[in-house]
Amino acid sequence: MIRTVVVKSILNKTKRRDPWFLDDYTLNPYSGCSFNCQYCYIRGSKYGINMEEKLSVKSNAVGLLERQLSLRARKKQYGIIVLSSATDPYLQIEKTQQLTRRLLEVILHYRFPVHVITKSDLVGRDFDLLQAIDQTAILPGDLQDKLSHKVFITFSFSTISDTIAHIFEPGATPPSLRLGTLKTAIQHGFHSGVSLMPLLPFITDTATHLDEMFQAFKTAGAAYIFPATLTLFGSGPADSKTLVMNAVAKHYPHLMEKYQRFFADGPQMPAYYRQAFSQKMEELCRQYGLRNSLIPS
Repeated sequence: MIRTVVVKSILNKTKRRDPWFLDDYTLNPYSGCSFNCQYCYIRGSKYGINMEEKLSVKSNAVGLLERQLSLRARKKQYGIIVLSSATDPYLQIEKTQQLTRRLLEVILHYRFPVHVITKSDLVGRDFDLLQAIDQTAILPGDLQDKLSHKVFITFSFSTISDTIAHIFEPGATPPSLRLGTLKTAIQHGFHSGVSLMPLLPFITDTATHLDEMFQAFKTAGAAYIFPATLTLFGSGPADSKTLVMNAVAKHYPHLMEKYQRFFADGPQMPAYYRQAFSQKMEELCRQYGLRNSLIPS
């Protein structure tokens, strides 16, 4: 039986637009998640407990969004809506529920631009609606002379290896299928790219693996890439730090000592690593001609 919840609000106004994702609003059709990514930043917070068991459909989401966007549109408070900030808009349950699709229909009606962030190939089902939004949406005033698109589709990767992905994101769509859908999105004319978050130290951030990924994304036609390193939270059994450490101990025991040392004093990798990581990503972006922004320089 599908779990449902009734929510008081569905459209969230952000306090500050993220420079990567350009989120004026966020919209999460579902609560909880079935992708079971071990490194998920939500894990380690109150929202990350039993994420799979708490997967729920927001049953009143369509009506709420209708009212909220109607009001925003009347006030001409147009802005980019990010789907999603806390869970994927294209979970397996979306195949039957079609809640994300129904919300896109509302967004199309009120002419709001959209940034879809997903680990799924199911977004391809909704290319028709997204193309219509791209043609008719109204950008916020301060972005109208900076952006030529009104829809952005970003595919999230931590690796392009299906084998590695099965360890760290066992419920998500395999990267090979995501990569294929990225290519298809670009062939359909979408402004599309990659959220390379998180890269796993000594597993997916090696020179060989990075070159393979950047080459694959370049070949696919990605317009941009947003790389970030690993952050781990919590010490409970369902927290990201615990889950990733367990996965490393089981599948990469030779790296266990390094991981324990890296995360001994906090949730982030050491400063020296983050600085070197940033420099390496800048070099790779230049080498492969990939921007790190939705806004052309």
